[in-house]
Amino acid sequence: MEQSLNKRDSFTSNLGFILSCVGSAVGMGNIWLFPYRIGQYGGAAFLIPYLIFIILLGSTGLMGEFAFGRMMQSGPMGAFDKALQTKGKKGGKVLGVIPVVGTFIIAIGYAIVVGWFIRFLVGYITGSALTVTDSGVYFGQIAGSFGSVPWHFLALAIVLIVSLFGISSGIEKINKVMMPAFYVLFLILLVRVCTLDGAVDGFKYLCIPKWEFLSQPKTWIYALGQAFFLIIAFRFWYACIWKLLEKR
Repeated sequence: MEQSLNKRDSFTSNLGFILSCVGSAVGMGNIWLFPYRIGQYGGAAFLIPYLIFIILLGSTGLMGEFAFGRMMQSGPMGAFDKALQTKGKKGGKVLGVIPVVGTFIIAIGYAIVVGWFIRFLVGYITGSALTVTDSGVYFGQIAGSFGSVPWHFLALAIVLIVSLFGISSGIEKINKVMMPAFYVLFLILLVRVCTLDGAVDGFKYLCIPKWEFLSQPKTWIYALGQAFFLIIAFRFWYACIWKLLEKR
């Protein structure tokens, strides 16, 4: 058993591990949705409940999860099972299924969105997405009536192929290419956004607080949801930092 564990595939460099953690932490919730929520619920005023929930979740639930995981040295099902066994009780694995199912549901959502990304990429390469007059209608054709199901399966197939190559030859290698390309694309997008007509007005709209939105329950609810996505990102950054410290 000990020999098989020693032969288990792992990252070959700190850079590969860091890029993989960043790829996991930088989710669509805090890239795609975050600017939309700020614009929808009060501009900079949205940041007030957002920061409050980050502090609350980070100082309680996140730290508790870190401590729980480090103490039990196991996945969700094993950790809850060990915790209940210390009290002479059973059923911990049943509780551990809850976060596993939640992660699975999130993964389904990500697979759908990645399928949309691939479809849009093909559309821009072929030019079909550049000739449409209404991008909303174009997206509706992709997202509605099972129009993108093949692209969802393609996304899953790509993930499966990369996973079959393992950690060092699959996940690590592809992240060393994809993550730098990701940030280059974001720099290009930033320059493009700054050159659009009305860009200054858009920045003002996002940065000037609209205090009346703080009285709306939806502002606080969506701020809580957004903070939850950031806390998930923090989990991966914590894993990244801890891994580097363990290697010293």
